[in-house]
Amino acid sequence: MDFHDLCSFESFQQCCDQYGYGGNFRDVVEQEFRRSKGVAYLDHAAATLYPESLLRDYFRDISTNLYGNPHSHSPSSSLTHDTVERVRDRVLQHFNTTSKEYSVIFTSGCTAALKLVAESFPWSSGAKREAGSFFCYLTDSHTSVVGMRGRTAALGVVALPVAPQELTTRAKDRVQGEDASCQTPHLFCYPAQSNFSGRKYPLSHVRGIQARRLYPACDLPGRWFVLLDAASHVGCSPLSLQDCPADFIPISFYKIFGFPSGLGALLVRNDAAGILKKSYFGGGTAAAYLSGEDYYVQVENISDRFEDGTVSFLDIIALNHAFESLYRITGSMHNIQQHTFGLARYTYMLLSSLCHGNGRPVAQIYTEGQFESPITQGAILNFNLLDSSGQIIGYSQVDRMTSLYNIHVRTGCFCNTGACQAFLGISSQQMKRNLQAGHVCGDNMDLVDGQPTGSVRVSFGYMSTFEDCQNFLKFVAECFVEKPVTVDQVRLQKLKTAGSPSEESNEHPSVEISNGQIHKGAEKKSTEASRKRFGHGGSKRPGEAYTLTNIYIYPIKSCSAYEVQDWPVGPLGLLYDRGWMVVNHNGVCLSQKRETRLCLIRPQVHLAANKLFLQASGMESVSVPLEDDVRLHADSRVCHSKVCGDRVETMDCGDEAASWLSDFLGQPCRLIRQRPDYTREMKKKPADAADSPLLSLVNEAQYLMINRASVALIQDLMSSRQDGCEGHQLLHTQSVISRFRANLVIAGAEPFEEDNWSHLIIGDTRFMVAGRCGRCQMIGVDQDTGTKTKEPLISLSAYRTGKVTFGVYLSHQDPEGSARANVLSVGSLIRAEPHNY
Repeated sequence: MDFHDLCSFESFQQCCDQYGYGGNFRDVVEQEFRRSKGVAYLDHAAATLYPESLLRDYFRDISTNLYGNPHSHSPSSSLTHDTVERVRDRVLQHFNTTSKEYSVIFTSGCTAALKLVAESFPWSSGAKREAGSFFCYLTDSHTSVVGMRGRTAALGVVALPVAPQELTTRAKDRVQGEDASCQTPHLFCYPAQSNFSGRKYPLSHVRGIQARRLYPACDLPGRWFVLLDAASHVGCSPLSLQDCPADFIPISFYKIFGFPSGLGALLVRNDAAGILKKSYFGGGTAAAYLSGEDYYVQVENISDRFEDGTVSFLDIIALNHAFESLYRITGSMHNIQQHTFGLARYTYMLLSSLCHGNGRPVAQIYTEGQFESPITQGAILNFNLLDSSGQIIGYSQVDRMTSLYNIHVRTGCFCNTGACQAFLGISSQQMKRNLQAGHVCGDNMDLVDGQPTGSVRVSFGYMSTFEDCQNFLKFVAECFVEKPVTVDQVRLQKLKTAGSPSEESNEHPSVEISNGQIHKGAEKKSTEASRKRFGHGGSKRPGEAYTLTNIYIYPIKSCSAYEVQDWPVGPLGLLYDRGWMVVNHNGVCLSQKRETRLCLIRPQVHLAANKLFLQASGMESVSVPLEDDVRLHADSRVCHSKVCGDRVETMDCGDEAASWLSDFLGQPCRLIRQRPDYTREMKKKPADAADSPLLSLVNEAQYLMINRASVALIQDLMSSRQDGCEGHQLLHTQSVISRFRANLVIAGAEPFEEDNWSHLIIGDTRFMVAGRCGRCQMIGVDQDTGTKTKEPLISLSAYRTGKVTFGVYLSHQDPEGSARANVLSVGSLIRAEPHNY
């Protein structure tokens, strides 16, 4: 069978015999999750989706019943109290236990529940004759678990990270039991399911630690308590506290239901609750206290004791309807586990068998087993894609492409540094070097010295469909596989027969990257082939001249370009380039990613008239002044906005422009501009720059430059794609240029020759190359119509083997501060200097 046959529903059914929940699953999805139509939402491990019936029933409830503060005694308060207590019982029933064994403490989420344990656990710093407490956690733990050591370290408590294999390899043959002579309390934390790989750790570990049979409890006398981080596990799997009586279980309800999103709980075993001690007490937690002296008596009820202030009672009431919807649609958590595991297993089987035309694997998958059973593996698939030479494709490039295809995934390290290090082979020293190189958690720096800093994660929820898997797999094949698409049939058949983990071969070893130059060989080979098609005879000699053919400024960020022939160079770049931007009613910057119609707004800068004009089809033009003297704006309202993560100070441009923009875009919005006295520096200062260049409201650097030869190469690739262009006519040169939204367009160079330049001189102005531009999905917006297409991003991604870059960032070098006097002119000659010239 070829790849397209394997992507059929019939093939899927051979691998998954428990799909859906009876009846017509497709109808249920269309009725309950209409807002996700046309979207493959594959980020359920972060937050799942809520059904429409949940909201309808909930809003009907709170709009027809009067709920008051549960701390009062009025009829409305009593109704709230009784309903909240009913929900507590419902939560315990869901986890197969009762209020005789466990208590439910509502929190704002799993992280708040973990923080509560960290602050309330009776840590002992030890004495001369007795060792202190140990805070132990599995290295495959979420940041919020590891972060508990911030509290323990301040108390002198030893934090002990434990590798997963150590639990059993260093275990004792017999149960140690409690040591009556030592009652020092210790806490061991581990996840029921890894949020990185979906690996499920045995729930039997709970009793193993409590009985001091497993490491490290077997080596340390004292009283051992277990915190089971169930946040990832309970989203798609049942959890019975009869089988694993953990002492503390933190959860977040949005991972199960999608709504409400600001509510979690700490389930506390009643036998263990007595050890928790509080220092702070809020409203509702005190049986009695005196304000004039240090006298306080806590309430007896465990839940009330730890819920400071009024609980989020309306959110808790929503849980009642969340349980109703979940069970009505699915029947049980067991059904959800079977449904989601089938989807994850099918995706794993095909993705791990998918190969490039040369036979090399397409994906490096990070998993302990082969998705043999839902008992050992959750509905999470973590991987990195590989190019045809075996090099890893950065996760941010994959993320950009998935957005173009309306596929929602998660990338990075997923707040789980330990698992990320283990699977990707990143040492602690390398992690520190990555930070020094500018990489921080949550950013898009996916490769440092050629090594990956994170990966891609897809995860499934109870409403996920076969079509979600199909769309994702076809997306990978279309965008990242060197044709022809092939499948490792031997491996696929092996996975279908569900071989044991011991049968896993080294068909897909961990990728080792030694040269630190991702895609270099593949790019060079492809570039040379493309140059032959164009008839180019080799690159120019160092110092040879090129020509500036076009100059564009974008006065309003994300709006249409204003083409000029001669233009002053200001201290922030081209004068008035990205000096203004449009924000919505919440003050959030609007870009073409959110509002494609911005490209239909045509700003024009009239220097002589000192005005910026806003024009659009069917609208009368309006203007705002260009003056940048902050004294003229002393009475203007200062706004605080964000651009590319940076906080910037701006000024509102008045009601006339706001009304014009609101009418055209069909939503309330304002026009704001950067304050003239506000300075914003470039995040990554060029190596040989004395000071960081100053920026306007641009994202990355003062200028973006593209090369006409590179544009022509992309056009050639688009025309050669058999299944590209979505049936549309090939884009003409000017259309492609406009989509890349560059300031400067040059001619006379080889395709992508500009990637190797370090400096260039245009006219009298010297520029530094500050790096390549990582392209986003905005280049798929037709700048003449505001419609979206997948080209040219698909062809660019295919050419750059997934590393989607096009054009280079520039900043001017102006040692004498006279850049304002410089003028760039179309037709100017350009002299470029390559690296190491």
